[in-house]
Amino acid sequence: MKLEVLPDFSRARLLVVGDVMLDRYWFGEVSRISPEAPVPVVKIERTEERPGGASNVARNATALGARATLLSVVGDDEAGARLRGLIEAEHVVACLHKDPSIPTTVKLRVIGRQQQLLRIDFETLPSHEVLADKLADFELLLADCDVLVMSDYGKGGLAHIEKMIELARAAGKTILVDPKGDDYSRYRGATVVTPNRAELREVVGRWKDEDDMSARAQTLRRELGAKALLVTRSEEGMSLYQASGVLHEAARAQELADVTGAGDTVIAAFAAMLATGAALPEAMHVANRAAGIVVGKLGTAVAHRDELQLALAQD
Repeated sequence: MKLEVLPDFSRARLLVVGDVMLDRYWFGEVSRISPEAPVPVVKIERTEERPGGASNVARNATALGARATLLSVVGDDEAGARLRGLIEAEHVVACLHKDPSIPTTVKLRVIGRQQQLLRIDFETLPSHEVLADKLADFELLLADCDVLVMSDYGKGGLAHIEKMIELARAAGKTILVDPKGDDYSRYRGATVVTPNRAELREVVGRWKDEDDMSARAQTLRRELGAKALLVTRSEEGMSLYQASGVLHEAARAQELADVTGAGDTVIAAFAAMLATGAALPEAMHVANRAAGIVVGKLGTAVAHRDELQLALAQD
């Protein structure tokens, strides 16, 4: 598929709902093994903080020029305040409910010689009361969006997803879901569900060949009542399953293959394209090129509009 000019993403209005987290990176040099245990000693030289999870979806959308509102839950703590500041700096409208009973989810990655050596997670599920309040805000924000993006990281932020999908369908909105876990029945009614290859296998089981994979994916799509299933397949690119058949997009080879947050980039670009009126195959093509850009970067990253335009020009 050839798409020479990107649409005007400033017309795209996205509502992103789901689990957010603060991604912290400690970069350093490894020059010796600890005398206390057979583990490397990392001398930290610099640190970085980036929005993760649903907040990374939102910042990927604004990096393309789209308008994004983020609805989620954080703790009443330093990490939550830091996350709010980071996403607002990237022009995301932040509707973050505070739950004093939990810490903001933080993923700390220790990087040595451009390789991840260790990841430490800090997380607790939010309280039911705060999530119920979020549902009330959701109804108010829904009217001002073209596309709803639901980013499920299994952290509890989408406890009311069935009700949210019901409300969005009633409002005639396009609904995209980045899923988690082995029970997709809670996503029934979504327009497009975007599992990666491993997530799809967890739900439909192992397939023997490409035809078997297509049959299983199409069965799942029909069960969910979805218009399409977009499956990201790492080095194999991605596949779009619709009632009319399946379309494949090949991946672009990268010198550095860091898939952290690539699914966030895919669904953000896909959503932004649909919000401008693009067809599903066209949206997949752009999302695939955006993914090719971010896997060439270390950690959670974004694909900017000018980078994406250049990648499309090289098709």
